[in-house]
Amino acid sequence: MNFICVTCGTQFAESSQPPVRCPICDDERQYVGLDGQQWTTLDELRGDHHNEVREEEANLISLVTQPKFGIGQRAFVIQTAVGNLLWDCLSLLDEAARERIANMGGLRAIAISHPHYYTTMVEWSRAFGNVPVYLHEADHEWVMQPDDSIVYWSEETLPLFGDLTLIRGGGHFEGGTILHWPQGAGGKGALFSGDIIQVVPDRRWVSFMYSYPNYIPLGAAAVQRLVNVVQPFDFDRVYGAFSGMTVASDGRAAISCSADRYLARLLS
Repeated sequence: MNFICVTCGTQFAESSQPPVRCPICDDERQYVGLDGQQWTTLDELRGDHHNEVREEEANLISLVTQPKFGIGQRAFVIQTAVGNLLWDCLSLLDEAARERIANMGGLRAIAISHPHYYTTMVEWSRAFGNVPVYLHEADHEWVMQPDDSIVYWSEETLPLFGDLTLIRGGGHFEGGTILHWPQGAGGKGALFSGDIIQVVPDRRWVSFMYSYPNYIPLGAAAVQRLVNVVQPFDFDRVYGAFSGMTVASDGRAAISCSADRYLARLLS
């Protein structure tokens, strides 16, 4: 049986008994739930949860699990003329979502921003023909379910199909990854930032943290690096980790101004 951590949503390698602990939740960037370490399975999750699909713009849908499970992030399917990419991942893979994606042409690959969203990535890969799952090599230690579908990359950027590009931002995790989609936002370009760069409720702004739930700030050098690594790319929109958290326009200015504001507070 492949047990899933209830707090972070990570699926573990097959075992007869639940793991003793979840290393991802024991890490200072995450936490063990108030009721202690708890486990579920994909079959149990399918019994009382479903994935909601939302049209974000042309050739882009998002998926989020309802009621909230784990961290509560959204995933995206980006359509290109040469195949579709699943960006970030959810613990729940339900039949309705699988059929919706299949009707869009299936998946050519999966790419994930950081370990908090690895979830059931192996299940998703298998459901769509064992497509590759791109993870940055720097976060190798956080993979709880090794599989031949996982492709580790170690560069600072990785071009994919359909003009998509993975960018190592670091920060929240050493291998923290951002996705650039040049056709997004009506051709003005879009970034998918997970919470490597976090879109905040005042969606004119973003923020940066080493640990969000434990309020550990990100250092100045790491924040400046994030600003620098996205500068070569053209983009207007920034899709964050959670439903509705999107900088609809002027995303480049939002990141630059937000970094200035953050660093001013951090260094004051």
